[in-house]
Amino acid sequence: MKTLILLFQCKDQEGIVAGISNIIFKCGGNIITADQHSTDLAGGYFFIRVEFLIGKRQQNLAKLKQGLSTLSRRFLAKASLFDKNKPLRMGICVSKPGHCLAEILYLWQTKELSVEIPFVISNTLDHQGLVERYGIPFYYIPATKQNRQEAQILELALGQSDFLVLARYMLVLSNKFIKGYKKDIINIHHGFLPSFKGRNPYQQALDKGVKVIGATSHFVTQKLDEGPIISQAVEYVSHKDDLSDLVRKGRNLEKKALVEAISAYIDYRIIRHKSKTIVF
Repeated sequence: MKTLILLFQCKDQEGIVAGISNIIFKCGGNIITADQHSTDLAGGYFFIRVEFLIGKRQQNLAKLKQGLSTLSRRFLAKASLFDKNKPLRMGICVSKPGHCLAEILYLWQTKELSVEIPFVISNTLDHQGLVERYGIPFYYIPATKQNRQEAQILELALGQSDFLVLARYMLVLSNKFIKGYKKDIINIHHGFLPSFKGRNPYQQALDKGVKVIGATSHFVTQKLDEGPIISQAVEYVSHKDDLSDLVRKGRNLEKKALVEAISAYIDYRIIRHKSKTIVF
């Protein structure tokens, strides 16, 4: 048996769930879980994630794909089908802060993140020993603001990854890179977006006297720190906390938010809609 995941989205209307269930049943499938959401029952958008078992016979899979294609045309929907047991290839880019990288590698080693890591790219040699101890290829590309060396990064990423994670990569990727990669890029921003965009978000938070700080994991788009938000983590702070306290507390938030975003992505629990995400 194969475990497949279906993500389906369209304008909300009658018969969607029945149609999906009927197709899976006719193809010999068995639904394990189903999660759905509607923005508005009267004219809103409908989203559903269905996880199900199906026999590996090619005729079953062909019949399933044909049925979903017909259903998609009927409802003017977008349907995406994924094999749960085929791990995605996650490339990692990281600069000097290494706490997010260390967390990802530990969870990968303990199989809490079911993903392949074909490479780690960094513009510092600080993490080479750590990465190679995990048996993962490490590429040192000494990128700077003056010379981002994106062509080298893109060449590696295009051929070896299904998506990229910026685990505190401290250089902004250009629009040319984003367009050239054409796949999803997940970033961790050390601030509670949409507040405190750009540089030094903890200093910005301190200057504003906030009582809550946060970290935000989001998809990278051509607008800096404005991509659809996937996950956020927060912690209360007080007037007693200085900048070093905010940075220290923020590291744990960054790790938490980024790992939650990666987990949701590789489990196919994210549906993007306009400038937002639905995360099941």
